[in-house]
Amino acid sequence: MTRLLAGGALAALASGAALADPALIYDLGGKFDKSFNEAAYAGAQRWVEETGGAYKELEMQSEAQREQALRRLAETGANPIVMTGFAFGDVLNKVAPDYPDTKFAIIDMVVDQPNVQSVVFTEEQGSYLAGVMAAMASQSGTVGFIGGMDIPLIHKFECGYAQGFKAVKPDGKLLINYTGTTPAAWNDPVKGGELAKAQKSQGADVIYAAAGGTGIGVLQAAADEGILSIGVDSNQNHLHPGKVLTSMVKRVDNAVFDAFTAGTDLAPGVTVMDLAAGGVGVAIDDNNKDLVTAEMQAAVDDAAAKIASGEIKVHDYATDSTCPVQ
Repeated sequence: MTRLLAGGALAALASGAALADPALIYDLGGKFDKSFNEAAYAGAQRWVEETGGAYKELEMQSEAQREQALRRLAETGANPIVMTGFAFGDVLNKVAPDYPDTKFAIIDMVVDQPNVQSVVFTEEQGSYLAGVMAAMASQSGTVGFIGGMDIPLIHKFECGYAQGFKAVKPDGKLLINYTGTTPAAWNDPVKGGELAKAQKSQGADVIYAAAGGTGIGVLQAAADEGILSIGVDSNQNHLHPGKVLTSMVKRVDNAVFDAFTAGTDLAPGVTVMDLAAGGVGVAIDDNNKDLVTAEMQAAVDDAAAKIASGEIKVHDYATDSTCPVQ
């Protein structure tokens, strides 16, 4: 069961009864973005199905709502409160101390407070595998990357992808574009499609989109133009069966499910969801199985094993902003 808090959500929260339900706040782009937010939604829904519990949810309409939303949810007794996206970091750091009995979980940012769990992913590791697949699928030797908001987090995807691509095709060419420098960059599928067409005109025949809702436009344009795409966060293979080479999945759903399950016992600190822990990976299913050769599957399995063991070190842009392969 979901307690939907959209539209007049903030006003409704002010008068809501104090219920010990968990809560989920989606970042800009909406819960049905078929990507990052939707993965979080899937985790919350799985928790409902397995426990019969209820949760509150709120879709952000503007940047200005972040602090107000957190405070109102805390005041209604929601616990824990889970939020998707790095952009909640500064606000949570300010709000969390005012509600010491409320547990918070933030995905994609580290907030050092005694009642906050910070969940981070090794996006670079999953993206490395996507780069390996792109290199093996490309006929032209040129592939593309289209990021959403130009921030260090998305450069983690870009750099890992580049490293995997270059490991297979050292002389290959990688085209890189970002859709913007504001949060609007996550929800501009038209621009995503335009950038995909521009990259195709420069020879790219596989394009990886790490751009939230904007990526839907990238995948659509790639399918229309007869080239392959790579989805992100959620498994997007089904959006264009046979046209999406793979999706680099971030198990945001598991992060939300685990936080809801822990409830008021949610442990503070940093949780790292890496490839070895199943936090990231590439999706292979009935929708893309004909695109994945036995050789490609073997290469992915080999790279994944070596990353998990530490034999392959994938560069983490978050700790060193100099990508070694570009």
